[in-house]
Amino acid sequence: MRRRDFIAAFGGAAAAWPLGLRAQQSRARRIGVFMTQPAEDAEGQSRVMAFLQALQKLGWIEGRNIQIDIRWGAADLDSYIRLASELVALEPEVILSATSTTTMALQKVTRTVPIVFAMVLDPVGGGVVESLARPGGNVTGFMQFEYSLSGKWLELLKQIAPGVTRAAVFRDPNITTGIGQFAVIQALAPPLGVEVIPVSVRDSAGMERAVASFARISNGGMIVTGGQSAIARDQIIALAARYRLPAVYPYRFFVEGGGLVSYGPDLLDQFRQAATYVDRVLKGERPVDLPVQAPTKYQTVVNLRTAKALGLDMPASVLARADEVIE
Repeated sequence: MRRRDFIAAFGGAAAAWPLGLRAQQSRARRIGVFMTQPAEDAEGQSRVMAFLQALQKLGWIEGRNIQIDIRWGAADLDSYIRLASELVALEPEVILSATSTTTMALQKVTRTVPIVFAMVLDPVGGGVVESLARPGGNVTGFMQFEYSLSGKWLELLKQIAPGVTRAAVFRDPNITTGIGQFAVIQALAPPLGVEVIPVSVRDSAGMERAVASFARISNGGMIVTGGQSAIARDQIIALAARYRLPAVYPYRFFVEGGGLVSYGPDLLDQFRQAATYVDRVLKGERPVDLPVQAPTKYQTVVNLRTAKALGLDMPASVLARADEVIE
């Protein structure tokens, strides 16, 4: 559903509100939204829709009592800072920030406008907030997952492909989250009898060479960590298929795009949760008083078509706990 169609469909709900409530909320409040993906990205559009739906349930409807200004993802960090400056110049009362990239760009521009992030991987380690309980400053929101989750990806890989003894781990070595996730996987690897090999996601050609070299030896698999890996998702899925490597991903959209299995937070729910904090800020609460929260929903998604292409029989235990099975 396109954004304008969504607004038309949900906007009529406000007509049924009591007259007093409509009068009370007649002044449009301004909300900024800063996304990581480009505007044409379907996943990014879905996240914005989830956010708007949640706001509507809380009584906030675009074109009636709120005005939404969106800036979409850019090609480089300098562009993010420029877009953040544009958004802050519009004087929103609160900004929804999608990820670490957008949040840190906004922090370079403003220390006063309230910012609610939807899915930052390591908000304390990345310097986004001072602590989870007391974020400090003008920023709070929802983290993606704790580092301990990273070990579950390796455990899941061994469940679906017990013969795996080597795992290529896609991570960004230039950010704390990339280092932290890899460290957890590396610590868990010896007891499971797996050697882990890091693959940088910052260089497309480098990924291609690394996986080609890795796949020359049998019994290999792949783990994709959270963060920058999402930007290279199409290439990573293609590499796994080309070299017939069973792979575990952090987000469901990898599996929807042809990946084998994912385990991680429900990212659409993250944006719905972020809407509750935006609502509270609009009603007068301060980010400093709103603790950073961990996800409340995790999901396992399995693609049986991909499993068949790889010649894998998905274990019944994995299928039993799957939230969605693509056949």
